[in-house]
Amino acid sequence: MRHDPHFVEFISTQKAGPLVRMIGLDKIDPNPRQARCELGNIQELMESIKAKGVLEPILLRPRGERYEIIAGERRFVASKNVGFAELPAIIMDVTDSEAMEISLIENLQRKDLDLFEEADGLKALIEIYNYSHADISEKIGKARSTITEIINLSRIPTSLRQACHAAGLDKNRSLLIEVSKMKTEAEMKALIDGIKDHNLKRVETRDLTKMFKEKESGKSRPKHYIFNYKPKEDRSFSLRIEFRKEAVNRQEIINVLEDLLSKLKTGRN
Repeated sequence: MRHDPHFVEFISTQKAGPLVRMIGLDKIDPNPRQARCELGNIQELMESIKAKGVLEPILLRPRGERYEIIAGERRFVASKNVGFAELPAIIMDVTDSEAMEISLIENLQRKDLDLFEEADGLKALIEIYNYSHADISEKIGKARSTITEIINLSRIPTSLRQACHAAGLDKNRSLLIEVSKMKTEAEMKALIDGIKDHNLKRVETRDLTKMFKEKESGKSRPKHYIFNYKPKEDRSFSLRIEFRKEAVNRQEIINVLEDLLSKLKTGRN
């Protein structure tokens, strides 16, 4: 595999820092401890590698006469799929613990893990390596409050994560955060079902979350759903509709607004 005279050859000519070597793919083994559960769609990566080569070396560590991936398994698989025989790599002689730590941080910095993989990875940095939330914030460049929110997603048990995927919540961090706030697995499941059945957004989900908490504390829960609309561009008005039930989906709101508009146009009360 040949490369344009850019990243790889530039680093290779430097005296300081790690040396990039070309390693045969037949000598490389995957990392069994990586944070990523699935590689996802690598078609776009394959097309990029086929056109431009591997622009960023993967990280390997020696294992006898072979090498094990520390970080860069998607680049490895994509290179193999397009027929490359070798790819650029940086060799690091590290322990199992250090390899896992580097792999976690590298994956988290690349920002292509799903939300649950990211949450579990951050939790592992805390439990295994005693990282603080502030340490992680500095390492991967995210606000400390964001780190805390993501870590809380790891509270959602594995048994419910598939339900989150089925409900389309796996890409919506704000809704998953509301689910993670529930105290029990049963409450989490009820909230997931409520979001899916009524197509709730975050504000509506917060109302449902509040309802669960008030029910648990013995307080009377709200009987009516409130829809509030305040346009950002025009602050001369706001709209508030109160429904006589606890949960309403988007289509129900649209139907009420269309009926109201029709009545206003025809002069009917």
